Amino acid sequence: MSRLPEVDIENLNPDQQAFCDQIVASPRGELRGPFVPLLHHPAVGNLIQKVGAQLRFEGVLPGNLRELAIIITARHWTAQYEWHAHRRIGEKEGISPHICNAIAEREEPAFENEQEKIVYEFVTGMLANDLRTPDNIFSEALREFGPDGVIELNCLCGFYGLIGSVLNNFDVEIPDGNDKTPLPA
Repeated sequence: MSRLPEVDIENLNPDQQAFCDQIVASPRGELRGPFVPLLHHPAVGNLIQKVGAQLRFEGVLPGNLRELAIIITARHWTAQYEWHAHRRIGEKEGISPHICNAIAEREEPAFENEQEKIVYEFVTGMLANDLRTPDNIFSEALREFGPDGVIELNCLCGFYGLIGSVLNNFDVEIPDGNDKTPLPA
């Protein structure tokens, strides 16, 4: 049950309707998740969804690396909705289930893909060190992904931290029909 009053989807004001239309017209295809509470502030919601669309649908990193950064961030903040949604997407993008399971348990995965290992080290290093990836890991990521890639990794962490806060603070529930197994404490 959300901590905010429900928005009557049949009686949206023009700004809310425009925001809703933007979401539905995007690759997301429907209004769900963090965008439901953001209907209460459509100007902010629309800016947030534009950044998210750029990172998720137009980014420079391949899908497995993008989704790995997202699930590590979701796990860090124990953002259940975000975790379950993006774990599923991540596995479709090629992340091995054993990697997802290790991250869920807060264990370091055994990586076979060197780029995934670099993403893991970059994101966990950033989240563990006051949002500053250690120099040696940063340099390795910069060599591997270039400036635009490390900018994107950095922004994925920040953006999905923001989305996790919306989902967690407003008690957005995982939709029925999805895995609702809680992440371990």
